[in-house]
Amino acid sequence: MNWSVRSDKKYRLAVASLLEQYSNRVQIVQLDNSTGEIRPDPALSFDHPYPPTKLVFIPDKECQRPDLLATSSDFLRLWQISDSGMELKSLLNNNRSTEFSGPLTSFDWNEAEPRRIGTSSIDTTCTIWDIEREVVDTQLIAHDKEVYDIAWGGVGVFASVSADGSVRVFDLRDKENSTIIYDSPEPNTPLVRLGWNKQDPRYMATIVMDSKKVVVLDIRFPTLPVMELQSHRASVNAVAWAPHSSCHLCTAGDDSQALIWDLSSTGQQPDGSFDPILIYTAGAEIEQLQWSTSLPDWVAIAFSNKLQILRV
Repeated sequence: MNWSVRSDKKYRLAVASLLEQYSNRVQIVQLDNSTGEIRPDPALSFDHPYPPTKLVFIPDKECQRPDLLATSSDFLRLWQISDSGMELKSLLNNNRSTEFSGPLTSFDWNEAEPRRIGTSSIDTTCTIWDIEREVVDTQLIAHDKEVYDIAWGGVGVFASVSADGSVRVFDLRDKENSTIIYDSPEPNTPLVRLGWNKQDPRYMATIVMDSKKVVVLDIRFPTLPVMELQSHRASVNAVAWAPHSSCHLCTAGDDSQALIWDLSSTGQQPDGSFDPILIYTAGAEIEQLQWSTSLPDWVAIAFSNKLQILRV
C-alpha cells in the first residue's frame, strides 16, 4: 500500500493482494474527498506475479517525471500509469545467469535522487538500481542473513535491517564499510521493518520480529536505543514517521491498533516513558500503514480485506 505524492494525484493510493499463490492483484484507488468514498478504477488494476512485498509511487511531487509505480516480489518492476491503464515499463533482474533470483523483501525510492531505487533481498544483499539506465549501480553484501527492509537517509546514504538482528548504515562513497547502528541484545531476534525520519535524519525506528516493542534509534549514539515504545499488546507490523513533523510516529500491529506517538519532551511521562497520544482500534490485525506526504492529516491502514483512511 502506498500514497501518491504527485500534486495532481494527492488522493490516489496503490493497494495489493496478499495471496499465497502466483497470481495476485494490484489496484490503484482514488479517495473522493467530498464523500469519503474510496473508488477503484478498473483501468488501473492489473495481475501481479506473487504478492508484492512493497509498492511505491515515484517521489515526484512537481509532476516533472513519468507517472510510475514500482513493485517488488521476485523482481523489481516499474509500471507506467496512464489514463487508459497500466503498462509494464521495466523488469529489473540483476541475476542474468538464471531466470530465478532471491525474492525481494522490500525497497525504497530515493526522494532526493529519484533515478535510484534500493532493494533488499533474502540473499543477504542490497542492490542500488539506476532505473533510468536500467542497470545496477551498486550491489552490496549487507548482512550475514536475510535483509528484510531498506530505507534511504539522503542522496547516497541508506540503512537496512536483517534477520541477523542489526541495523546497518551504508554510504555509497565508501562501499567497503558500514556502520552498525544497533544490534539486538537477544540472539536470533530478526529486525523486520525500518523507518528513517525524513524530518530529522538523526532518528530511525525499527521493529523486532514477533515483538510488541518499537525501537527508536539516534544514529549519533550507536548500539543504545533512545527509547523503546511498548504500548502495543501484540506484535507490531508497521511503522511510519510523520511526513510533516520530526517527533511524531505511527505504529500498528496484531492488536488491531494504530498508535500515534509524540516523541518530543511534551509527550514524555514523569517516569521517562512514552504513551501514545492517539489510539485507533480497527476491526482486525493491522498489516500495513502509510502516512500521506501530500496530505499529512491522512493515515491509511490495511487490515483483513479492508483499506481505511484515518484523519489524524
